Amino acid sequence: MKQSGKFNGRTLTLLALLAVIGFPATAGSVSAQSAQQPSAAPEPQQGGDLIRQLNLTPEQREQIRSIRVNNNSERTAIKNHLDDANRALEDELNSETPDEALVEQRLREVASAQAAAMRMRILTEIRIRRVLTSEQRKLLRALQLEAQQSRRERRLDNAVQRQERRDERTRGLNQRNGLGPILPRRDNPRPRFKLD
Repeated sequence: MKQSGKFNGRTLTLLALLAVIGFPATAGSVSAQSAQQPSAAPEPQQGGDLIRQLNLTPEQREQIRSIRVNNNSERTAIKNHLDDANRALEDELNSETPDEALVEQRLREVASAQAAAMRMRILTEIRIRRVLTSEQRKLLRALQLEAQQSRRERRLDNAVQRQERRDERTRGLNQRNGLGPILPRRDNPRPRFKLD
């Protein structure tokens, strides 16, 4: 069962930062928010710009790498636990006669695994933020707000486009009323018989 959710600005910015430093984001680091929104994923160039904009020193990059390496085994265990919990829930839901009590238990297991993944992600971010200077943290926050605004605008544009498509379909149905063949309308129809 796929987890629904979206990357928030903090996660996207941090993932871009970590990816460019040399650590691709693993599903374990974002398990609770699986990539359902591919258009929101940061492009490699954005991450490169982020590194340049934050002006990380080689020491900072090494410290961030160290944080990631130290968390790898725990992150992998959390990801595996979340995957197993999701699989067990999906299996129970797909059984011929799902047991409601067992579904509740599976839901609690999934929620617990998601909480552990979120805890790991947040603690990792806190540790990474400690490596940054106050100016770098301020800049990071500004970039996060910018990314948030961009996503908001993209969602609004998508909603407008969906509504326009719905309106188009509705106009098409209203023009033909869903009955009979589509015939061109005449502005000035001819009378059926002449009056002399």
